[in-house]
Amino acid sequence: MQHVEAGHTGAPATDHSHHDEKPQGLKRWLFATNHKDIGTMYLVFAGIMFFVGGTMALIIRAELFQPGLQLVDPGFFNSMTTMHALVMIFGAVMPAWVGLANWMIPLQVGAPDMALPRMNNYSFWILPFAFTLLLATLFVPGGGPAGGWTLYPPLSLQTGDALPMTILAIHLMGASSIMGAINVIVTIMNMRTKSMSLLHMPLFCWTWLITAYLLIAVMPVLAGAVTMLLTDHYFGTSFFNAAGGGDPVMFQHIFWFFGHPEVYILILPAFGIVSEIIPTFSRKPLFGYDAMVYATASIAFLSFIVWAHHMFTVGMPLSGQMFFMLSTMLIAVPTGVKVFNWTATMWKGSLTFEPPMLFALAFLFLFSIGGFSGLMLAIVPADFQYHDTYFVVAHFHYVLVPGAIFGIMAGVYYWLPKWTGHMYNMTLAKWHFWLSAIFVNVLFFPQHFLGLAGMPRRIPDYATQFADWNMWSSIGAFGFGLSQLIFPYLIWKCVRGGPKATARVWESSHGLEWMLPSPAPYHTWENPPDVQFPDEPGENVMGDQPGPDTAPTHTPDGR
Repeated sequence: MQHVEAGHTGAPATDHSHHDEKPQGLKRWLFATNHKDIGTMYLVFAGIMFFVGGTMALIIRAELFQPGLQLVDPGFFNSMTTMHALVMIFGAVMPAWVGLANWMIPLQVGAPDMALPRMNNYSFWILPFAFTLLLATLFVPGGGPAGGWTLYPPLSLQTGDALPMTILAIHLMGASSIMGAINVIVTIMNMRTKSMSLLHMPLFCWTWLITAYLLIAVMPVLAGAVTMLLTDHYFGTSFFNAAGGGDPVMFQHIFWFFGHPEVYILILPAFGIVSEIIPTFSRKPLFGYDAMVYATASIAFLSFIVWAHHMFTVGMPLSGQMFFMLSTMLIAVPTGVKVFNWTATMWKGSLTFEPPMLFALAFLFLFSIGGFSGLMLAIVPADFQYHDTYFVVAHFHYVLVPGAIFGIMAGVYYWLPKWTGHMYNMTLAKWHFWLSAIFVNVLFFPQHFLGLAGMPRRIPDYATQFADWNMWSSIGAFGFGLSQLIFPYLIWKCVRGGPKATARVWESSHGLEWMLPSPAPYHTWENPPDVQFPDEPGENVMGDQPGPDTAPTHTPDGR
């Protein structure tokens, strides 16, 4: 149970006019240092990139609808596969997570803002320039990068003028990510309210704290790898050129030392959001809070020692194959702990199925499918068959679409009323969910069969025996893509108006953010909230606070 300390009860939370003074016009956004404004800009940018990257995916699936070369030439097709991945990973998913972190972490830990607000502004405004540069590569001689998102040499070194532009864009994205990560760490470690210990933090804060350390550890590794590519191409070095004594497989080792932790950078914050949503709509505390924290840290640690499971076919020695196979399987243990804990939280709970819970449940089921296919890929002799086939494409898309992207959508639906002060159209949101959940399976599940039948990835044409499943996959892609148009429309309608949201939007919502009025004032927690947390971590931190139709009993600044 949570109590507000003596001397901290005051005026109703709805009286917050003095907290809502904000700059107006273009300067508000260009020079923004308020964490809510910067979070909003990150989320809008991520949404735009989501549709840009999605359009590229639809070009890919339109070409693969039937055998034969239909719409685009093979070089442009390869550019689309490469750019789709770079835009979705670095332009859509990662900025969306940083946007949610900016919005929610200060509210959840009782901080007035992010610790380094000016750097926060820089970290956002780097991104539009980076992606303008990346997308501009499609219009230079030789076309965009076409070596796959992994940029393996020697293929990537055959890229034309796009190579230095792509590498500079990756450097800018990396700098932005590192600055965002530093900000998250300093905010959580230095600015959370004094009465909140680390093991009383919301799981979203925990997963982001661990993600931030991963970002700082691995983004410089990617920067080093692509810089070595650049010097090989323009300065006569031979890091990856076998003719000069280099080794192209070394690039794979360096890249995947970044690439595998990157997978967890994309998914760990989703674990945090699901850990917020399932207890709320199960009306129970999260089962095994401590175990969830330790499992997240274990996954992050193990992600550094499994990178070469992406490389079983390069000719590594048997002892290396055994090590990477067993260490990869070990990740299933902490991941299984999390899935068990989410399931146990729902067990005998009083469940309701609002849109955030629907997306969280779809995450739970479909991410688990991606996890199981990952275990299949961990087995060395089986991986020799699966490697570079559509089975791998199906695996990582089950992890990243109903995993990371559904996690982002769940978070937006969960906190949108707190951001805007309005409830959104529940019926429309459920239509968005059901269309997304159905079409994401029509899109990606057939790709397992294509891969098992031997269809290679990254090819614009294929043999006729793959035609039927490719047609179904393409139908699913267009269904999924079109159904996403509901999402920005629903958000726009919610921003413009709708039923008034109460302070405690969801009946069993838990955490400091639900003590603020809806919409959250422009300035919050100017005086840190002085609260007593329950002895058991993971208990409903709202305790016996008023229900959703009653304003909480203390003001936004904790007085």
